[in-house]
Amino acid sequence: MTRVPFLDLSRHVAALRPELDAALAGVLDDGRFVGGEPVERFEREFAEWLGASHAVGVASGTDAIELALRAVGIQPGDEVITVANTCVPTVAGIERSGASPVLVDADAESMTIDPERLAAALTERTAAIVPVHLYGRCADMDAILGVAAEHGLKVVEDCAQAHGATWRGRAAGTMGDAAAFSFYPTKNVGALGDAGAVVTNDASLAAEVAALRSYGEFERYESARRGSNSRLDTLQAAVLSVGLRHASEWRERRREIAARYAEALAETPLSAPSDPDGGLHAYHLYVVSVPDRDRLREELGTAGVETLVHYPRAIHQHPVYRDLPRSGTLFESERLAATVVSLPLYPELEDSEVELVADAVRAAA
Repeated sequence: MTRVPFLDLSRHVAALRPELDAALAGVLDDGRFVGGEPVERFEREFAEWLGASHAVGVASGTDAIELALRAVGIQPGDEVITVANTCVPTVAGIERSGASPVLVDADAESMTIDPERLAAALTERTAAIVPVHLYGRCADMDAILGVAAEHGLKVVEDCAQAHGATWRGRAAGTMGDAAAFSFYPTKNVGALGDAGAVVTNDASLAAEVAALRSYGEFERYESARRGSNSRLDTLQAAVLSVGLRHASEWRERRREIAARYAEALAETPLSAPSDPDGGLHAYHLYVVSVPDRDRLREELGTAGVETLVHYPRAIHQHPVYRDLPRSGTLFESERLAATVVSLPLYPELEDSEVELVADAVRAAA
């Protein structure tokens, strides 16, 4: 039986191997492994690809959230609103900035933060909003930015799953005060290990992040802030520059596969994920909500299709986060945690594999 793996990074590496070998050899030959031209080049290229002014490479997406929040002025004791339907790193980054996360519910259709619930979550301690562009679809940034402007709040976009996504003509990561990106190997633009970046159009904020990532130093051996060690590795920067050459092409292949899945789902009671109004879904993950998820996954597995769940718990359902402050009920986040399933979707899928998945989903659903 033909089996379709949920993700096969070995295919990804094999397709890029000559370019990766050359990039890594260049770093090895140069002999500089922290900082240097490969890091500066990737930062410049990534900012240009997004249409932003600045990108500052850091060690991970979680670090990017923390440093972005610190750079926009978040202080210990501040509250930062985010969505309960996200991955734990969102909340971990907020907590590491010294702030307290406050959870609000997701919107049923977009699966991202419900902007209508933001006003009710505000307190005198609220200082920022971290909207999560989940699965490759942007949250409703017009509404979120409107609330932020009205109440004087900072906005840090969590773009860990949104490389190449857009919202009404604007790229994910260019709309808030700052944005946090992850380059974990499974992302739409991925490294060969952990890596991340903070993106902003504010030069002074970019300089603050650059200092915070390296012991708070604006000048060598003079710490002006209590910073940390969160530098983008030189080898990973070289790898990321290779991937960025193909990022737009990969996004279009993801959208092509997503369109084929949508055709199959149109013949079932299930709803397909879709573009936001006037924007583009980057399809980092192809996620549908299924009442009887276990049965669907079992039937797809029997047909040779591997699936995963992103994510089986909303944030407040994790033991360590049960006491986090929340605003209102988190019904939709809990419903999604109980019903979502992710289908295989990555650029290296063969057309025959795409058809196998589409046929299996149609038959099972």
